[in-house]
Amino acid sequence: MAYYHPKYTHQKKKKSKVKKFVFLFITLLIVVAVAAGYYLYQVIYLPNTWTPDGKPAALNIPTGADYSTLKTILYKNGLIVHRKNFEWVAEKKHLNELIKPGHYLIKNAIPTLELVNMLRSGNQTPVKVTFNNVRNVYQLADIVSRQIEADSASIVRVIQDSVFLKRLGLNKTTAATIFLPNTYEFWWNTNAEAFVSRMVQEYYKFWTADKINKANEAGLTKTEVSILASIVEKETTKNDEKPMIAGVYINRLKKGWRLQADPTLVFALNDYTIKRVLNKYKLIDSPYNTYKHLGLPPGPICIPSIASINAVLNYNKENYFYFCARDDFSGYHVFAKTNRQHAKNAKKYREALNKMNIKH
Repeated sequence: MAYYHPKYTHQKKKKSKVKKFVFLFITLLIVVAVAAGYYLYQVIYLPNTWTPDGKPAALNIPTGADYSTLKTILYKNGLIVHRKNFEWVAEKKHLNELIKPGHYLIKNAIPTLELVNMLRSGNQTPVKVTFNNVRNVYQLADIVSRQIEADSASIVRVIQDSVFLKRLGLNKTTAATIFLPNTYEFWWNTNAEAFVSRMVQEYYKFWTADKINKANEAGLTKTEVSILASIVEKETTKNDEKPMIAGVYINRLKKGWRLQADPTLVFALNDYTIKRVLNKYKLIDSPYNTYKHLGLPPGPICIPSIASINAVLNYNKENYFYFCARDDFSGYHVFAKTNRQHAKNAKKYREALNKMNIKH
């Protein structure tokens, strides 16, 4: 029969208790670590954004914005579900030191870490800038300023800068001719200088050697093509007949005739509600009155579309000198080679206007 000394038995029990304590302590540490890990996982990786209807939401961070401004924008739009989680991750990633201005698309239900990484890296989404049917550089600046960060006043200031215009061989009257209505990709935080610089690049890209040769063949400079195109633009919305109208005006220019273009009178009068050009309007004293003055007006009467510019470059070469709106109000025109035929066409249209009781 084995005999155990009481002291040995006591030590054994003591060791057993220590082992249990160590086991419990380690188990507790593991539980705490797992719990902490799970909590951190939730903070970092679980979805923490909300967007209306689950669609990506646009977030514009202005130039010079600080961390406080960023949080205000995010919270004001209700994009963050758990603000403390966002701020904890943002602090650990030093977002407050790395604010990047721009246009960001915030997707619905993305993790906090993904959002913070996107913002701190400046991984913004370009915006589509579109302008068309524009009357002048002021309206252009207003339209563009609603799509990028640059304000309208700064855009106008750059466009009308005398040094800039002199370099391009333009002046304030012809400055609008460098803009080609289209859709362009920009970073949202583009400033006025960068916007105008890009438009100049697009202008030079558009004016290929082939286009310049066609302008020369028509007896026009690039600027004059745009001025004539602006008149064509206001004469018709029908792209398929624009080359015909351009051809009429080029025929008149080559013959040394006055253009006698009604849209130039509307521009001179600055009254875009006019539907019927009356004889009294033809007496207005303005360099844009093409009933009084020979040649093209001093500048464009609008910013013409690319379709209108191409219509001038590819003008119809038939011997038409007159055109008149059709009496069916389709928006199309009838063309004539003689004044006699034109008078008949014009009479029909006037009678149609009278029937519709359109007096001015």
